Amino acid sequence: MRLLQKMGAGVSKALRVAAAPVVAAVSATPLVSHAQASGVDYTSLTSSVSFSTTITAVMAVAASLVLLYVAIKGAKIVLRMIRSA
Repeated sequence: MRLLQKMGAGVSKALRVAAAPVVAAVSATPLVSHAQASGVDYTSLTSSVSFSTTITAVMAVAASLVLLYVAIKGAKIVLRMIRSA
């Protein structure tokens, strides 16, 4: 990020904003590989946890929102048809 800041006015703000995640990902890569090499095994703790009910609830809320958005879009289409007639 400092390299992009040193470039200054020669680089547009959009390019600096677009390049920031790339710089972060490249700089974090050694940390991730090190973490995977010496990571702690939590399978005994996580294997007994079930998120199936939580996932079902989240999916139900998402389906409700989709249904709401479809109903709103349908109402807009019907109102547009009535106004144009």
